[in-house]
Amino acid sequence: MAQIAASSDRQFSADTEIWYSLKCAISTSSGFQRWQLERDAQLHGIRLEQQVQRYLRETLETLAY
Repeated sequence: MAQIAASSDRQFSADTEIWYSLKCAISTSSGFQRWQLERDAQLHGIRLEQQVQRYLRETLETLAY
């Protein structure tokens, strides 16, 4: 019997693809690369995904002021 993917499964897949595309675009931006250089020691051993999340959080916090 074939299983039909639930709409939530398709949405999760689409969200995953969107996040991957955003993560790639952000990680190649000059702002992110400058941010990485400024925090080189703090980011040692941290996955790229976690770095992008931290960068976005810090950027949004700065913009909130």
